[in-house]
Amino acid sequence: MSRLDVTEKIITAKVSKGLKWADVAKAVGQSKEWVTAACLGQMTLTAQQAMTVGEIFGLTTEEQKWLQVVPYKGSLPTSVPTDPLIYRFYELVSIYGTTFKELIHEEFGDGIMSAIDFKMDLQREPNAAGDRVSIVMSGKFLSYKTY
Repeated sequence: MSRLDVTEKIITAKVSKGLKWADVAKAVGQSKEWVTAACLGQMTLTAQQAMTVGEIFGLTTEEQKWLQVVPYKGSLPTSVPTDPLIYRFYELVSIYGTTFKELIHEEFGDGIMSAIDFKMDLQREPNAAGDRVSIVMSGKFLSYKTY
């Protein structure tokens, strides 16, 4: 058994039970974005969170323990994503990455936006011309240190 096996079991149970990530997140007590990432193998759950997720998805005690192991982060199977939705994010960074970098450096100085001290909110934005996806990302600015 591996963490990937547990992820696949979670996805299978989610589909078969007709669950929504927002409902799972409410039971866990964290954001839908973080809980989804955790259930997909990108975050580490506490014992209590793993037990809650285990109850929802019918996981064994051993499978719940896998949810508490620090994962190898990064879930893309290839360096250039082939899934159309994920590819659009790759495209977004390819086109706007230098703009993000330039504007962050201009505003904050030499450093990065943390993906560790980070939060995200994804919402549907109704629009007469077709609903839009609104993603707000907020990461702590970390300046490079001199030594």
